[in-house]
Amino acid sequence: MATAPRRIDETTGRYLPIIYPEEQPFWDALRKRQLVLPRCQTCRQAWFPIGPACPNCFSLSFEWSPMTGKGLLHNYVIYHKAWAPWLEKRVPYAVVQVELEEGPRLTTNLLECSIDKIKIGMPVEAIFEDISDEITLLQFRLLGL
Repeated sequence: MATAPRRIDETTGRYLPIIYPEEQPFWDALRKRQLVLPRCQTCRQAWFPIGPACPNCFSLSFEWSPMTGKGLLHNYVIYHKAWAPWLEKRVPYAVVQVELEEGPRLTTNLLECSIDKIKIGMPVEAIFEDISDEITLLQFRLLGL
């Protein structure tokens, strides 16, 4: 089985995302501090992960649509092991799933919140973390901070 290529930031040792051509509008928008996702022009559903067809009606007709960046924490897991050297100083850390107001769920990180304060159903908002000159990540924090 072939393994996926890995990109690592030489300064931080942090893994960088592999950006596929069909995702480029998403990553370009993040650099501009905007969240956009594909929205079906047939059934109007927005979706993530990004793919070539609407997962609801299978239409190939979509547009990149702005999202509010607001949502609710749907679920989370606390990691007590550093799966990469970059994470060693961050243990324990949370990986969360946020359900956007528009419906899609995104797996991400919750920043500016201690592990013991994380609760399912918390209102959250998007924030943008520059991790290199080319890459901005979508992260979340408690709404209103």
